[in-house]
Amino acid sequence: MKNFEEEYNVFQDALEIPKPWYVFHNELAKEENTLHIYIEYQSGAEFSCPNCGKTGCKVHDIQDQDRTWRHLNFWQYKTILHARMPRVKCESCGKIRTVVIDWARPGAGFSLLFEHHVLSLMVEMPVAAVAREVGEHDTRLWRVFKYYVNKAMENIDVSNVTRIAMDETSRAKGHKYVTFFIDMDTKRLIFATTGKGADVLQVFSQFLDSKGVLHSQIKEFCCDMSPAFISGIEEKFPNATITFDKFHVMKMVNEALDQVRKQEQATQPELKNSRYAWLKNPENLTEKQESKLAKLKDLDLATGRAYRMKLSLQKMWTKHPILSELYFDEWHSWAIRSRLEPMIKVAKTLKQHKDGILRWFVTKMTNGLLEGINSLVQATKRKARGYRTADNFIAMAYATVNKLDLIGIS
Repeated sequence: MKNFEEEYNVFQDALEIPKPWYVFHNELAKEENTLHIYIEYQSGAEFSCPNCGKTGCKVHDIQDQDRTWRHLNFWQYKTILHARMPRVKCESCGKIRTVVIDWARPGAGFSLLFEHHVLSLMVEMPVAAVAREVGEHDTRLWRVFKYYVNKAMENIDVSNVTRIAMDETSRAKGHKYVTFFIDMDTKRLIFATTGKGADVLQVFSQFLDSKGVLHSQIKEFCCDMSPAFISGIEEKFPNATITFDKFHVMKMVNEALDQVRKQEQATQPELKNSRYAWLKNPENLTEKQESKLAKLKDLDLATGRAYRMKLSLQKMWTKHPILSELYFDEWHSWAIRSRLEPMIKVAKTLKQHKDGILRWFVTKMTNGLLEGINSLVQATKRKARGYRTADNFIAMAYATVNKLDLIGIS
């Protein structure tokens, strides 16, 4: 009898099973490499009502004769917990409910300890690799991961958010995108949704509604010059002003510069293999690129003129806010007279968005943080060799960007 009690006390202590539950049997199936542990409740046990919390409820009937949960391995053996699941009838609220157990979430097929174990692995390893490590299908592990991520995001406080940066990122091949919304003051990813059109602002506005945040509370947006983003903001957040990301502005100018180079390269073979010398900022050039650029700048090239326009516009961001509008207008006039079609085209586009560009001198908002977040998310995606669904991608983005403590969530 003593040996029997000692044998089951080992599992009882290891599993941390509280009364009135106790381990009453175990069975080792070596051919399956599986240890089965059977848990039972004591005769005459009383439970708390899962509906109203009243204690002292008697067992009414059995809802499930053999419910199972995957648990952490004991030694080299995959471990399965088994238990009968009783229902109680509460005299206080009159409800009949299945009791709540301490070792697993309601409806979960894993014990809490097993879930916490796989969550600790998922933050370090691709989910597919974790699935192979623990011998479970990755779809089941994604359900666990998304449950804890969603629970963490449900508790995120957005009551004080006023400034939003938004940008899209690729989640898969085939023009499949997710748009991120970042609280500029807390640096948190507060919302993500599929797509990159005006409808993402509609979905974001619904998210704010669900959190009790008035649309009028959002005072500033920072984004690129996407017509869809602009129209969505103007429709759903008419009280907000838009700052156009200065890095996006310079990207557009760089693209125009590169078009000038490509057009001129047909008649100026010296321009071959010089693309990055023109596009990089001077302080980022390699010695070879710096030497090549120095030689090319001495030639009377249209690309050289476009390059000087680029550098000139870059200097605008260092000017005093009072001078910014005059500086921009002079730059625009220069570009329009340049007779370089790509530069003329980009100058006209920037002129149409002048107010949002110059708004930077008031808000100092950029999407630099979002670019860093995109890089982090894309690196995680490449490590995992992609995600099968948008929900998986978004859940991993939330966890990665916000550094969620999933294991600490109860």
